[in-house]
Amino acid sequence: MPAGQPFTALCQLAARGPHAGRVDLHLHTTHSDGTYTPAQIVDLARRAGLMAAAITDHDTLGGVAAAQAAAAGTGVEIVAGVEITAEYRRRELHLLGYFVALDDGPLSDALDDLRRHRIARFHEMLERLRQCGVSLTEDERSVRGSPDALGRRHVAEMLVRARRVATMREAFQRYLGDRGGVATPKKRLPVAEAIALVRAADGVAAWAHPPYDCTQEQLAELHALGLGAVEVEYPDLRRSRMLELRGWAERLGLAITGGSDCHGPGRRGVGSCTISAEEFARLRLGRASRQR
Repeated sequence: MPAGQPFTALCQLAARGPHAGRVDLHLHTTHSDGTYTPAQIVDLARRAGLMAAAITDHDTLGGVAAAQAAAAGTGVEIVAGVEITAEYRRRELHLLGYFVALDDGPLSDALDDLRRHRIARFHEMLERLRQCGVSLTEDERSVRGSPDALGRRHVAEMLVRARRVATMREAFQRYLGDRGGVATPKKRLPVAEAIALVRAADGVAAWAHPPYDCTQEQLAELHALGLGAVEVEYPDLRRSRMLELRGWAERLGLAITGGSDCHGPGRRGVGSCTISAEEFARLRLGRASRQR
């Protein structure tokens, strides 16, 4: 977790480039695999001049309340969000849920189950590392902070701290990538079930960072299941693809969303990728129209 001078410097850098009227709707905290606490995310959002930000941790809503409390009186709206591990056409799909009720029972139960499987997966990856000849002591297996949702990133951080690899990138290339032999598949909710859970919790469901081989037909199929939005602004997205996604969204009547997918210090900082206030208002309207 960044502290002291590095974090202060990032805040000062963010303050030089305000994004008045802009919104970052894809942010991770220490409650999943981010390195910023909810309060630090709020501080960076405020210094970046954002009008709103969404906490979208993997398979948990645990960081939302703390962020909302930290945002009181700052002028930054914190949207209750989550990034759900789902499956569509036998592939992993990350579903963003926005404006969800934090006390919704069925959604909370489903997220609890996903996190239990994440814990089992985490220990399975450690065992696979041991079988590959990479054993970690009890101290080296400790996870920084108290994340609700464990993942590959936490294992990679352990390997770096234990000096088994030099960088996070090397950890994924050698062990934790899809072909590394250590990574274990996550439990994934059927996308129709995940969308239904978000909608039942008074939320709007959005497709996060759709892959380049997704099609308008697939987007229409998900829209028919209740998808309300698609992420069209995110890091490393080619402009031509962004315009294509925007065109599909307009034709299908979908709202759009976007965000930095910030996990900590680096080029994907808070506010580095945003949507406008008008686009945010339309996303919110998708929720309000069902509550009438």
